[in-house]
Amino acid sequence: MKRLKESLLDKGRSSLQILKKLLKNPLSFTGLLLLLMFSFMAIAAPWLAPPPNPREPYMIPREGFWATPHPPNHKHPFGTTGGQYDIYYGIIWGTRTAFRVGIEVTFSIVFIGIILGSISGYFGGFIDNLIMRLVDLMFAFPGILGAIVLTTVLGKGLNSVILAFILVGWPFYARLMRGEVLHIRENDYVAAARAIGAGPLRIMFRHVLPNTIFVVFAVATLDIGSQMVGVAALSFFGLGSPVGYADWGQIISFSRVWITGSAGNPLQFWYTLIYPGAAILLFVLAFALIGDAFRDILDPRLRGTRAG
Repeated sequence: MKRLKESLLDKGRSSLQILKKLLKNPLSFTGLLLLLMFSFMAIAAPWLAPPPNPREPYMIPREGFWATPHPPNHKHPFGTTGGQYDIYYGIIWGTRTAFRVGIEVTFSIVFIGIILGSISGYFGGFIDNLIMRLVDLMFAFPGILGAIVLTTVLGKGLNSVILAFILVGWPFYARLMRGEVLHIRENDYVAAARAIGAGPLRIMFRHVLPNTIFVVFAVATLDIGSQMVGVAALSFFGLGSPVGYADWGQIISFSRVWITGSAGNPLQFWYTLIYPGAAILLFVLAFALIGDAFRDILDPRLRGTRAG
């Protein structure tokens, strides 16, 4: 019990130290502010944009079927898209979609990658060859192209897109984790643990994973925004969310015909691109800034390289 309490206290102090370093870094502090802003939007969505139909809050309300977008006004602060979908409502509720997609996809591919990469790197031999050949096979197809093919096979829909990105995303983390495990397992403390009779599982969870996991987590933080962009791209092409669903990629898709404006006024429908585009840009930027600082804090090798 005493050791457990000491361990929890050490973890708490470590977490506080990481948070303090993130707050002292201007870039990561900016990322945290952006992340807090989007978190507030996601949590407060029912109050910021009350759904006209509480049973389907993610379906964007529309004002008729007029093809031409309408500029911002008192009723629609960000204007409407082609087809008269409310941009403001779509951005607010689309924040929840962005978090769901980014976190769900990233957590799943990291979990699969850690498990398979650890097994492959630690045990080696036939298991390593089998897993790495599967990874090589998955890498033969570009990520976004593989996701499009899988989504077509699985059927259109947000759940299908999420599953497709999970299936094409895990090999990167498996290879990353394998490389870290191969490096760590040769250290003296791992050999000492084997010498005193520690089993493979104990060595894996006590000595190998704690010293390799931070690299994966740092990369995963950077990847959350990227996964959201990938899903938004498929929604833009009509393979993701159902029509009218609060998805930033789909909001841009509704007005793709009007992005270039009209003859003599290329910026006439600027709001159809600027607002959802800014939401995507700032969401990705938030995780990029936090992930970059998080990586520098947790990996002293990178700090030493940059300093040199």
